[in-house]
Amino acid sequence: MKIRTRYAPSPTGHLHIGGARTALFSYLLAKQQGGDFIVRIEDTDTERNVPGADKKQMDMLKWLGIDWDESVDVGGPYAPYRCMERMDIYNRYIDQLLAEGKAYLSYATQEEIDKEREEQLARGEAPKYSGWDRDLTPEQRAKYEAEGRVPSVRFRVPEGQVIEIDDAIRGKVKFETDGIGDFVIRRPDGRPIYNFAVVVDDALMKITHVIRGEEHLSNTPKQVLIYQALGFETPQFAHIPLILNAEGKKMSKRDESIIQFIDQYKDLGYLPEAILNFLSLLGWSPEGEEEIFSKEELVERFSLERVSKAPAIFDTGKLKWMNGQYIKKAPLERIVDLALPYLEKAGRITLPLSDEQRAWVTRVIALYQEQLEYVAQIVELTDLFFQEEYKVTEEAKEVLSAPHVPEVLSSFLNKLDALETLETDALKDIFKQVQKETGHKGKQLFMPVRAAVTGVVHGPDLRESLALIGLETVRSRLQQQIDKA
Repeated sequence: MKIRTRYAPSPTGHLHIGGARTALFSYLLAKQQGGDFIVRIEDTDTERNVPGADKKQMDMLKWLGIDWDESVDVGGPYAPYRCMERMDIYNRYIDQLLAEGKAYLSYATQEEIDKEREEQLARGEAPKYSGWDRDLTPEQRAKYEAEGRVPSVRFRVPEGQVIEIDDAIRGKVKFETDGIGDFVIRRPDGRPIYNFAVVVDDALMKITHVIRGEEHLSNTPKQVLIYQALGFETPQFAHIPLILNAEGKKMSKRDESIIQFIDQYKDLGYLPEAILNFLSLLGWSPEGEEEIFSKEELVERFSLERVSKAPAIFDTGKLKWMNGQYIKKAPLERIVDLALPYLEKAGRITLPLSDEQRAWVTRVIALYQEQLEYVAQIVELTDLFFQEEYKVTEEAKEVLSAPHVPEVLSSFLNKLDALETLETDALKDIFKQVQKETGHKGKQLFMPVRAAVTGVVHGPDLRESLALIGLETVRSRLQQQIDKA
C-alpha cells in the first residue's frame, strides 16, 4: 500500500509553527516511505477565511523546503483540493446517511441548544446534544419549517458503544459513544462541518496516515463514527505532542515569548533549513546525539516510532543557536544577499551598490558571520562602521585613561603618515613597529587603539576593522583621543 499523507490548513491567517511542524512530519513520513504528500485547503469556515492566506501559507511551506505532490496549484487525481469546491461530494454522502437513517434533520435553534447546555451544566452533567428531535414526524418537521426554521443535519451517534483508536504515537485510546451526543455534520446554510468534510476528503483521496496535533484527538471518535457509517477504511492516526513555551505552558496567540509564525522568522533573516531542522526536533528525537540534519537526512531518519507523547518545549535560545550554526556554514555571498536589505532599510546603504561598495560591505558582513544568530542582527552589530560620530563607552574611557596610552596612540598615528590607504598587511607591520618603539604589547598595545578608534573595547578582528573604517577616520579619532589626554 502506498503511503499518502496530507496537510490541510485553514486559510485564516499565517502559517503557524504548529501547522508547519504538522506539515513537516506528514511530508517526512510520506517521503521516507516513497509515498505522496498532499496539501488540501480546508476553507469551509468562510467567516474566518482571509483572502490570499492559502497562497501565503503555501509560499511559506515552499520556503521551508516542504513541497507536495498534489494540491490546488498542481492539481492531482483527486481534485478539487479546496473544500468549498467539493460541496456536491459532501452533499452526496450526507444524503446517503440521511437515507440510511444514520443522520437526521435537526430543527433545534441556537437558543434551544444553549438552554439545554446550561441546564446540563447546572445538573453537573457533561454537556452534549440530547437528540430530542431525532425522530420527528413529517407533521412536526412541517410545523418547524413553517416557523421559518432551517434545519442542520446531525449525525445519529450509536448508543452504548466503545470506540478504540490505535494511535501510532499515543497507543490505544478509548472513547464511549454515550459521552459524545449527536453532532452537526452540515450547517443550516449548507456548509459541511470540519469533522465530516475531513473524513470524506481523506477517504476519497486515499489518505493512509493522518498526522496532526494532539488537540485534534478529541475530534477523532466523531470522525471514526463517520468512517464506519460510510463504509470507509479508517486511516492510521498519529497525534503529535503539544508545543509548549519555555515555562511549560500551552502557547496562545497572545504569547509574546515566542515568535509563532513562519513568515516572521523569514522576515528576521532565519534560514529555512534551520527552521526546518528545529521544527523536526519538536517532539521527534533521532538516534544518537546529533542535532543538525539536512532535509534529506531527516527524510532518511524520520519515523513515527521516535515521536514522543510528551509535550515539546519551544526553546528560542536553541533555535537561535541552530540558526547561527547554519549561518556559519553558509556561503558568505548568500549571507551578504540576505543582509543588504536590512542595511538598506536602516539607512546604512543605498542599493544598488557599486562593485567597490559591495566589496566593502561584504568585508564588513564577513566580520560578523560567525556570531550572527539571525541576519537582521547585522544592522546592530555593524553599527560602528556606519557612524560619522562615535561614542566612547565608559569601559573604553577607562582603558584610554592609562598612563601609557598617549605614547601608544601617538606612535601609531605617526606610522600612518606614510600610508595612502589602510590595509591589514600594512597594519600588521605598524603594530610591530609601535611595539618595538614603545615596548608595549598585547592588550596594552591593541586595546588602546581599539578603544580610541571604535569607542569600545571588544569587537571583531582589529586590523580588518581599522582597514574598513578607513585611513582618514582612523587618523581623526586617534588625534581626538591624543588631544584629550
